[in-house]
Amino acid sequence: MNKSYFNPLAPMDKEDLIRTLELAPHVEGGYFRQTKKASDTINLAGKGRALYTSIYFLLEETNPSHFHRLTADEIWYFHAGSPLTVHMITADGHYEVVTLGLDISKGQQLHYCVPKGTIWGSTVDKDYALVSCLVAPGFEFEDFELFERVDLLATYLEHKEMIERLTRS
Repeated sequence: MNKSYFNPLAPMDKEDLIRTLELAPHVEGGYFRQTKKASDTINLAGKGRALYTSIYFLLEETNPSHFHRLTADEIWYFHAGSPLTVHMITADGHYEVVTLGLDISKGQQLHYCVPKGTIWGSTVDKDYALVSCLVAPGFEFEDFELFERVDLLATYLEHKEMIERLTRS
């Protein structure tokens, strides 16, 4: 049975979304805008931190999210576009993937939590994907580590193909 669903974002292309959502280039790749920073704080390592932060994040086929690591969990919520693949190197060195998208009959996830300490990046196979990301405790750039190719290859040579795809140098 072929069902048709209303998608209010369908008429918008990625340039429309970048402009309308006021997205800016992100250092790890893609485009983003912080949409919420909790006014409530927690004490973390002697510093007051926002309880959570949230962003819009748009990735393109030619502009992936490069391998990085956070010190907090990050939950991704899929909104529109092509399926997005999250590529992860776990703490024990295993490579895992999760696909976010709207086709749950094909195993795509509507949302996914990337555990803190995971090395990860994301790709889109066609055009773009629009997601929201929530980080708790709230994101701070001091908690963000963007990886260099040589460093990852020294430890995870068995994942060479993906490391070369998701690092800049």
